[in-house]
Amino acid sequence: MELKLYDTLTREKRVFTPLDPANVRMYVCGPTVYDFAHIGNARPAIVFDVLFRLLRHIYGADHVTYVRNITDVDDKINARAAEEYPDLPLNEAIRKVTAITDKQYHDDVAALGCLPPTVEPRATEHIAEMRTLIEQLVASGHAYAAEDNVLFSVPSMADYGRLSKRPLDEMIAGARVEVAPYKRDAMDFVLWKPSKPGEPAWPSPAGIKTPGRPGWHIECSAMSWKHLGKTFDIHGGGIDLVFPHHENEIAQSRCAFHTPVMANYWMHNGFLQVEGEKMSKSLGNFVTIHELLKDWPGEVVRLAMMQTHYRQPINWTVAGLREAQKSLDIWYELTGDVSSGYLCADALDALADDLNTPKMLAALHELRSEAAKGAKPAAACLKASAQLVGLLQSTSSVWASFRPSSLAVDEGQVVNLIEARNAARKVKNFKESDRIRDELAKMGVVLKDTKDGTTWEIAR
Repeated sequence: MELKLYDTLTREKRVFTPLDPANVRMYVCGPTVYDFAHIGNARPAIVFDVLFRLLRHIYGADHVTYVRNITDVDDKINARAAEEYPDLPLNEAIRKVTAITDKQYHDDVAALGCLPPTVEPRATEHIAEMRTLIEQLVASGHAYAAEDNVLFSVPSMADYGRLSKRPLDEMIAGARVEVAPYKRDAMDFVLWKPSKPGEPAWPSPAGIKTPGRPGWHIECSAMSWKHLGKTFDIHGGGIDLVFPHHENEIAQSRCAFHTPVMANYWMHNGFLQVEGEKMSKSLGNFVTIHELLKDWPGEVVRLAMMQTHYRQPINWTVAGLREAQKSLDIWYELTGDVSSGYLCADALDALADDLNTPKMLAALHELRSEAAKGAKPAAACLKASAQLVGLLQSTSSVWASFRPSSLAVDEGQVVNLIEARNAARKVKNFKESDRIRDELAKMGVVLKDTKDGTTWEIAR
């Protein structure tokens, strides 16, 4: 099959041709682990997991390397560590914070149905590689030391800005760079900086005697180089990372290794809003993955994300979650007693067209319609095709047993009322059975009568 991906660098959809089909390589910027990840962080995790699954399908699971980093050097981490563990040395406090938040992130994305990456490097484990890159940049005239900082010289790169394609004045504004008298140019950015008292610190490069710490951008250049090489196939992340982060990664890597590109394809997912507004704590619409998973199964969140094409802005709504829940309820019911069959050609074609998940889902809904008419091959195809993208990973019984924490009920009471209703129906006391059904409905419980008995679920 021919896979086409939209490349942010060239602004066009291009046929994907890996550097080495036996080792397809992808790097995606991962989280900064200072707190629970929010729903915006879930989008790249899901988008690039779908791509990872598709690449594994095309090239073989053993021939795809997916690297997603963990940033564990950050001012927010330092601040939280100092606040929560004031009696511990900062480095030890930071380790405690990142151990907790790292596990929280992994638990959350696993619940969303994301496969673990092949490699998940941490920034603090790659300081040596960062220093090596910085030394190479200084030696080649692309970076310079000034007042215990090392800065990248933006004017030294003739085609800086190709990824974002912004005018210089917009880049200066968008970079939010620190104004400092030791900079040779306003656009120059930090590769290494001196550590403040109490901050994490390592021996500095470029002959600087003061211990310091890396800048943000150099981390990903070092980790991608270490695990994927000087040039690799795909670099991904959120659209907010195009400038300055990814622009600066390209500058560092290309100038250090004298390569024409860092990655052959640059992919970015669109922004996320919540109920039509930008997500922020001040608006009270800040949603973490952890909180969302209390009331919705991870597959519901995953499917809701996939209903919008990854490059488009997504409006995150409860209505979208409900729609995804209803779809999955039906899919599980229709596929519960069948084995996975052939993959749907239309669904695969849609995925191969720049991960067109809305079009793929339309193909799956057609299969659902056929399966609802009793077509077992359609049900088997639906199951296999949904599983390819990380859906229908559970069993029908486990799926039906999910209970939202915000709508908790006394399960023992529900079971007793169902038994009383069944007893009333047995003696044809339908007035009593209807009364019990209404009582359960007021509790948020929906009943389903089948030839095998009565099941129940929480109403959405």
